[in-house]
Amino acid sequence: MCGSQGAEIAPVAVLLPADPSPDVPSSDTAAHPGAATAGGAVNSQGNQDRGSTPRRLATLGDAIGSVLTDGPSGGPTFGLAGLDAAMGGLQRGKLTLVAARPSAGGSLLGLAAARTTALVDHHVVLYAASGPNRDDIFRRIISAETGGEYARLKQGRLTEHEQQVARELVQAGDLLMIDDGSDLRAEDIADTAPHMQGLALVVVDRLQSAHSARLPLSGDRLPAASQVLATLARTLHVPVLAIVDSDDPALLGLLDADITLTLTPTEDPGRIQVTVAERDFGTIGSAYLKPDLVHARFLDAGTAPADRADSPASPGPAAAAGATAARELAEAALPYTSGGHQGIPAALTHELAAWRTAVAGGNHEDLVEILPSLLQAAATVSQWPDTHEGHRLAAALRPYGMPESVDTTPAAGQSPPAGAAGAAVRTPADNRQATADAVEDEDEEDDEDEEALTPEDEEDEPEGHVFPALKILKDSVGRSKMHPIRVIRKEERDHGPWPLISEHMDGEPRWVHPDVTATRVPHIRANGRRVRRDQIDVPDSFGEGVLCLIDRNGSFPSACSAVPLAPNKLLHTGPLDAYDKAGAGIYLIDIPEWTRTDMPHPLGRIADRADEDGRVWVTTPHIKQLVKLVRDNHLDAMPTIHDSWTGKANESLFKPFYEATRKARAELVQIGGDPYKAYKTRLSIALRLLWPKRPSQRSPFWRPDWRMSMVAEASVRHWTVAFKAVQEGHTLIALRNVDQAIFWTPPGTPPSTYRIGTGFGEVKAKFVQAGETILEGDD
Repeated sequence: MCGSQGAEIAPVAVLLPADPSPDVPSSDTAAHPGAATAGGAVNSQGNQDRGSTPRRLATLGDAIGSVLTDGPSGGPTFGLAGLDAAMGGLQRGKLTLVAARPSAGGSLLGLAAARTTALVDHHVVLYAASGPNRDDIFRRIISAETGGEYARLKQGRLTEHEQQVARELVQAGDLLMIDDGSDLRAEDIADTAPHMQGLALVVVDRLQSAHSARLPLSGDRLPAASQVLATLARTLHVPVLAIVDSDDPALLGLLDADITLTLTPTEDPGRIQVTVAERDFGTIGSAYLKPDLVHARFLDAGTAPADRADSPASPGPAAAAGATAARELAEAALPYTSGGHQGIPAALTHELAAWRTAVAGGNHEDLVEILPSLLQAAATVSQWPDTHEGHRLAAALRPYGMPESVDTTPAAGQSPPAGAAGAAVRTPADNRQATADAVEDEDEEDDEDEEALTPEDEEDEPEGHVFPALKILKDSVGRSKMHPIRVIRKEERDHGPWPLISEHMDGEPRWVHPDVTATRVPHIRANGRRVRRDQIDVPDSFGEGVLCLIDRNGSFPSACSAVPLAPNKLLHTGPLDAYDKAGAGIYLIDIPEWTRTDMPHPLGRIADRADEDGRVWVTTPHIKQLVKLVRDNHLDAMPTIHDSWTGKANESLFKPFYEATRKARAELVQIGGDPYKAYKTRLSIALRLLWPKRPSQRSPFWRPDWRMSMVAEASVRHWTVAFKAVQEGHTLIALRNVDQAIFWTPPGTPPSTYRIGTGFGEVKAKFVQAGETILEGDD
C-alpha cells in the first residue's frame, strides 16, 4: 500500500464508544442512514430502536496521529525501575490488577504507585481503601519515605526526622486523596473520581477474594466490581490499579483485567518475581523485587527475562542493569541522606544525596560525574553499620566495584574479613602518614577525604610545631571585632539555611573543550597504587602546539585573603531585587545563560545541578562574579534572586590566617622535606575543620557557609584568570578543580596572564605532547 506514492489510501475506521450527548447529529445528515464518512459517525438501520445516538468512528490516520503525538505511555509509574521497564508504566484507560497472596505485599505496590505519582510527580491520586484505613496508609508512606520501622510507627513512636516528613506530607496532602469510608463499593469510586480535577491515578486497595458481609469489594461481587473499575478507567482515560489478595487463575480470569501483575515468591526469600501479562497477548515482561516489609515497601531487584523479549525498543541487559543498580543505590541511600540513620562519613552522605537527585531527575551524565567521588568517599569506610540499612547500602555499592569484604562491622570475637584488614586496623599514625604522602607534591587543596582526620587533629598543635595552622586560624577569627559565631549549635543545624548548603556549591569546573577528546586511562604510581589519569587528544584544526599544564599554588589559602562571608548568623532575607554588597550568605538564583563554547560556565558544576525550577543555591563569591560579568557585558542580565539567607558581609575574617600561611610557605618551600610536608598537612586539616563532616568530630568550627564561600572564592579566581587568558587569544583545553588549567600553546610559552613562581597566586607550568598521560601530584 505504501509502495506507490500516487496510490490513494482508503481510510480504515475504528469503532469508538458513543458520544455521551444524545443530541449530537450525524456528520452528514444527507447520507444514507447506514453510511459513514471517514472520521464521522454512523447510525445502523438494524438498531433504530436504540435511539439516534451515533457511534463515533476514527480513521486509522487519526489513531496513528494520536499515537505519534502521545509517544510513550508517559503514565504513572511505581518508582521501581525494573518493573517500570517491564511494563512501560501504568497505561491510561486500562484496569491493571496486582495479584498477590495475602502477606505477599501486593498492597505495597499500590502504595508505591500512589507515592510516586503524588509525592514525586505531583499529580492527583484517589486511593480507595477497602481494608487499610487512612492512618495505616499514612504510616506506611512515612515508613517507606524515611526508612523508619513500620511496626514502631504503628505504636506512635516517631523520630524528629519522621515527624518533619509527616508535616511535609501534610502540606502536600491535597494530591493524595484517601477514601476509607465504610461499605466502599466500586460504584462509589466511579461516582467520586469524575469530580477530582487533574486526576492521574486511581488505586483500589483491595479486592478481597473471600466473602465478607461488611466489605462490598469481596467474594462473588468482585467480577461485577472489576467491570465497573474497567469502565471507569476507559471513561476517564486514567489508569486504575486494583490489588486482589489472590493469584488464583480462575478468579483472575473472572476479573478480566486489561493487565495483570502477578507476584510469585522465589527460592530466594529476598526476591519476588512480578510477571506482567496483557489480556490479549499473555506475558509481556517480568521483573524482580526485593520485599522490604519492615519499611512497608518494595525495592528494585532488576528486570527478569520475559517470554516476549523481542521488542526492538527494549534496552539491552547492560543498560537495564545499570538503571536498576542506580535506583537501588538511591533507595539504599535514603535512610542516611534523610538523617534517619547515621554511621557513614558525611562526605559519603553528601555524595549519596547528589546521587539520589540525579537518579530522580534521570540525569545520566550527572551520575557518571558523581560516581568517582562517591566511590572515593565509600572507599574510606572500613566498617559498615551492622544494621539492615548498612548491609543494604554496602550491597548496593557492590555493582560499582566496592568489595564485598568490607561490608559490616565484624561481630565481637571475630577477625575482620579477608581483604578488609588493612582498612579495619588502620591507626591514626597510618592516617597521618597517608595524608602527608597524598599531599607531598600537590598544593594546599582539599583533596583528602574527611576520614583521614583523627580526633587529635582537632586539637591545637603542640608548642614548637613547624606550622600551627589550627591555632592561627582560630586566632584569625578571634581577632574580628564582629564577634564571629564559630560553631552553629547542633539543634539549629537541621533547619534554616544549613540543610541548603552542600559541597556542590563549590563551583569547581569539571570542563573539557567540546572539540577535544579526553580519556581516563589506568596508571600505576611508583608506590603501586592504581589510579586513573587524563589522556587528551587535540584535533588537527587546533594547529601545532603542545599541552601547557598550569598548576596554581595554594588556591585555598590564597582565597582566604578576601572571602566575602557573614561572620554571624544567616537570617532569612527572602527574595531580593538586587544583590546588596553589604550582605553575604547564600542565594537561590536562576542559572544564567552561557553560550560560549571556549570557556566553562561561570558557575562551574553548580550549573549542572539545578532543581526542578532551574534554580541553584550559590554563595557570595559567585554572586559577585555574575555581577562583574554583567557589568563587563559578558552576561545579558543578572539572574533573579528568588530566596536568600544573609548576614553582614566581611572579607577580612581569614586575612591574618592568609598572611601567616603565605609567610610560612615562602620559608618552608625552600627547605622542603618533612617540615614542608607537615606545613601542608596541617594547613589542609585546619581548612577542612571549618566544616567537619562526621558527627563524632569535635572541631572548634562548624560553619558550612564559611567553608563553601572559601572554596567558591578559589573557584571564581581560577575561572577568572583562565577567562583572561582566553580573552587574550589563548586556547583553553580543560579547566579542573580550583588549580588545574590546560592550554594549547607553542612549546615553552605559557599564557602571559599567569605568573610563574612558587608563591601564592603564582603557578607552575609544564608541557606535554597531546596523547600523553597527564600525571598528577606524586605520580
